[in-house]
Amino acid sequence: MSLGQELAPHLPFLRRYARALTGSQAHGDAYVRAALEAIVAAPGDFPRDVDARLGLYRTFQRIWASANADGDAGAAAGGDRELIAQARLAQVTPLSRQALLLTAMEGFTSEDAAYLIDVSPAEVDELVAGALAEIERQTRAEVLIIEDEPIIAMDLETIVRDLGHGVTGVAVTRDEAVAQALAQRPGLVLADIQLADDSSGIDAVKDILAEFPVPVIFITAFPERLLTGERPEPTFLITKPFQRSTVKAAIAQALFFDSATVPA
Repeated sequence: MSLGQELAPHLPFLRRYARALTGSQAHGDAYVRAALEAIVAAPGDFPRDVDARLGLYRTFQRIWASANADGDAGAAAGGDRELIAQARLAQVTPLSRQALLLTAMEGFTSEDAAYLIDVSPAEVDELVAGALAEIERQTRAEVLIIEDEPIIAMDLETIVRDLGHGVTGVAVTRDEAVAQALAQRPGLVLADIQLADDSSGIDAVKDILAEFPVPVIFITAFPERLLTGERPEPTFLITKPFQRSTVKAAIAQALFFDSATVPA
């Protein structure tokens, strides 16, 4: 199997990580492209003493670090959000955010994350705890949950409330979601892709964003279908079945950048 074939299954998830790290599809995808170009230019430099996924993320981390990307991450969002993100980034160390996303969202162990960001496993655990505490301190919101599976909706509501946020409501269809959003504007939307009446959570979010801006996190069992890099896609995406820590990390990052992104 060629190196390209080994790396291909992991690219959608590297895009997810890069987008969450930067708060932007375009900005995150640009760093993924740079990492791939570096691999193509010097395949002999690709880490072969670890599995392909670790080697891919390691290459990305090197590109990110060499470009001093954390200093630019807020700029990807633009406008007032740039100032918000830059102010928050000043208070949350770059390594803390990377450790949080690598473990909570990407599912790396503390040992693997330590390899990726060049610290010890114990330091990774400390960085994750510090990042969650600081980001959650800075961000509070009222959340609209768009989810037609009752058990999942209840779990999401519990997670949201445990983080100190409120819940404006739980909607199970496109029309219901739009009506609830207009009745009580949320500060964040958690949206499943497929809803009860065969309507689309993506369409519901488009309708909501046509009325007012709000950060959005999509939830799907098939993230690779929405992370191709070929069209406007979600910046923040949770994979079903999800871990509570993944939801917490995604909420923290979405509110951190306060950006609304929806696929076309």
